[in-house]
Amino acid sequence: MKVDLAFPLDGPADVRDAATRGEQAGYAALWTAETQHDPFVALTLAATVTRRPQLGTAIALAFARNPMSLAVQANDLQTISGGRLLLGLGSQIKTHITRRFSMPWSHPAARMREYVLALRAIWACWNDGSRLSFRGDFYTHTVMTPFFSPGPSPFGPPPVLLAGVGPVMTAVAGEVADGFLCHGFTTERYLREVTLPALAQGRQRTAASPATASQTTAPQTTASRDDFEVAGSPMVATGRTEEELAAAAAGVRSQIAFYGSTPAYRPVLERHGWGPLADELHTLSRTGRWDDMAALIDDDVLAAFAVVAEPDRVAPELLGRYGDIMTRMTLYTPYHSDAGLVAAIAAEIQAG
Repeated sequence: MKVDLAFPLDGPADVRDAATRGEQAGYAALWTAETQHDPFVALTLAATVTRRPQLGTAIALAFARNPMSLAVQANDLQTISGGRLLLGLGSQIKTHITRRFSMPWSHPAARMREYVLALRAIWACWNDGSRLSFRGDFYTHTVMTPFFSPGPSPFGPPPVLLAGVGPVMTAVAGEVADGFLCHGFTTERYLREVTLPALAQGRQRTAASPATASQTTAPQTTASRDDFEVAGSPMVATGRTEEELAAAAAGVRSQIAFYGSTPAYRPVLERHGWGPLADELHTLSRTGRWDDMAALIDDDVLAAFAVVAEPDRVAPELLGRYGDIMTRMTLYTPYHSDAGLVAAIAAEIQAG
């Protein structure tokens, strides 16, 4: 089990100090999300001060960009980092894509499938010299002159990991991506009963679809069945004292309530029979009653979404839940946590 570190970009995008500390702590990869700042800028800076850990976007918003612009960004960072990029992509939700970014939205799973195949076609053009002739329902890329081609990268294209919650997008990840990014708002039961079967369905489509002349129908993953990544970010509430543990649990309850208010994530709650909770959370969120929402997350819901335990019990519990599901994980601590304590737990997981 590889254990990674995520650092939020809620301040200046210069993450060089945090990246240096993450490498020194022994994390396998360093991840940033696209929230208030551009993750590619942050990871470019991180690449200049680190040598060992992989550098990942979790997530970068695919539909806020076109495949060509993202292919250029990712190719540059892959080269600058010496082949350490993990390109994690997600769709975001319709409201943000259409109203925040003023970009088109339709058929998100089908569009994402085509998006990844378009990326691979562009990278193949640069790396292998193949003609760029990608024609799809959503994206068309048919022009690449030598003046605009960066040429082959000595490190090849980066692996692509897709984020998803529902089974349709998850199956797309299994079919065309090199790995899957589990949403933090998930449970062991949902992963075993929904996520893993959907990934297996997608991987079966990959195995059953030989390469053809059509770049929109031929899955082109670089991952074999054995090296397909499943990266998770399980929530953890821990602390050395009762007061610290209670504060951690309160922070996790608030995060669960926030995610649970989003209609797109309702299926996770429904899997446990908590559909009415999703309705209550959504109603409160529409009136801005954020503080009231956390009170609806009882101990059963908390325990399903998070490991709540003293520090010495966290690693065994995480490995027991997810050791046969995930290939790597990032400890999700949505509260003020002790970096040294979290790093010690991470080291225990990697050793276990």
